Amino acid sequence: MRKVKWAVEYLSDSQKLVSHPEEKKSLWKGQYRLLHVEIGCGKGNYSLEMARKYPDELFVAIEKNESAAGIAAKKFDEAMEVKNLFLIHGDASLIDTWFAKEEVDILHLNFSDPWPKKRYAKRRLSSASFLQQYQSILSKYGQIQMKTDNEKLFEYSVLEFLKAGFLLDDLCVNYRREPHEEDAITEYEEKFIANGQPIYRCVFKKEKENETDS
Repeated sequence: MRKVKWAVEYLSDSQKLVSHPEEKKSLWKGQYRLLHVEIGCGKGNYSLEMARKYPDELFVAIEKNESAAGIAAKKFDEAMEVKNLFLIHGDASLIDTWFAKEEVDILHLNFSDPWPKKRYAKRRLSSASFLQQYQSILSKYGQIQMKTDNEKLFEYSVLEFLKAGFLLDDLCVNYRREPHEEDAITEYEEKFIANGQPIYRCVFKKEKENETDS
């Protein structure tokens, strides 16, 4: 996106911005039941609405684009009633320096950049190098929840998750054909739904929960 001057300037003053996330490593969850992390939160609508839906769970949104992060930060600050939401402005390649081993319960990948050219495949958030880090920071029964409008990225990601040892828990090639009140709609999703474009979604688990563990 184009540089938004006020948003860039706003970032340093945000109350929701965690300037040194590495200092929160292993300390994030506190009294909260679950820790959600959204990678590539854009302007922040998804994490904000999810935090409103689930006030007893903690949401941490990550965004590397400074303009988008600044816009998200302002939204988060203005939603003063929402206490369970924070922002990290940084590159997700550092995610295992911000979160401890098995600290994260659910990772959200919403409409990530598909990096369609093969030579840039390593930059995809579902590539092997990222999945190795996800394996480390996800809790024993942790999940990756992915949504995208890009069919090729979806196919690539499903295969990569399987190759990395994740277990398929749910898959849908037209997720919004039915209402899902439990899941907030992103800015991108609103546009795709209006155009009748299908939303691809999959959920992968780190390990299958046994009946004796539940």
